[in-house]
Amino acid sequence: MPRMLAVSDEVRAEIGDDEADRLLAGAHAPETYDCTSCRAPGDSSQEATSTVLFVGDETAVLAFAHARCIPSQVVPVSEAQLRGAVESINQAQGGAPAVGAPGSGGGAGGGVGAAAETAPEAERPAPPAAGQPAVLGITCGLVMCGDTAHAALVVEPTGPVGRPGNTSGEDEFLSLLTDHHFQQVTDVDRAPDSPLPGWSVLMAMGKLHAILQPSATGGSSAWWQAHQPLQVTDAWRQAANAQATVTMYAVPAGTVGRQPREDLLRQALDRAAAKGLLVGAILPLAGT
Repeated sequence: MPRMLAVSDEVRAEIGDDEADRLLAGAHAPETYDCTSCRAPGDSSQEATSTVLFVGDETAVLAFAHARCIPSQVVPVSEAQLRGAVESINQAQGGAPAVGAPGSGGGAGGGVGAAAETAPEAERPAPPAAGQPAVLGITCGLVMCGDTAHAALVVEPTGPVGRPGNTSGEDEFLSLLTDHHFQQVTDVDRAPDSPLPGWSVLMAMGKLHAILQPSATGGSSAWWQAHQPLQVTDAWRQAANAQATVTMYAVPAGTVGRQPREDLLRQALDRAAAKGLLVGAILPLAGT
């Protein structure tokens, strides 16, 4: 039975025309599924459904989502993260089809010269050892801009981040981001301007998976990717869903540090802004 499936060009390129056509004809697509984004039941014979391809280093797994929750896309993940996704999908859907590895697997995406790792909510990773690259720590919290609570991500590396080839040790993290049109934030009460084109925050299965940036070859790639999907609070997710955006802030290493409460996080952001050490952008939300 034909399915109401959306198969994006990038998904089709990974799985091949024959497999895509079989999916659209209903051969390998389940009629009912649990949405990989919001986890609510879906019916591909009755409602628009997106195909979402999770791509690891050696394997890929095809999952399904409500089209209203997330568009059809390729999501690069680490092999370990893919195994976790397979377990979650299998528990929810009683199995998910795996397809052969693409020509070039998507691993953890690099972030402006820094290794892509994750820090649990409101925790900071340990400083890097001498000669080791910095990693990007992520803190999730609600930040008030005027009278509105915004779902925010605060990105702080564990050490200086330089441009490729720069061995001086100079920290160029903020200038790298302003090159990508992130704005200097002088007043946290004022949210950054309209959403940054090509960037987005990927939520899947109710957890934070990645920050995506435009790819030079078209589509998107992971700028930051969670080593393990990051759990967020219900209030944070509700704010992100209500606005369909996430506010991303970034600071140099050692600026904000570990802040266990949102009021302390806000105070640290205000101090960073006053010192000219805070940049930000509004990123569209992909998924829920």
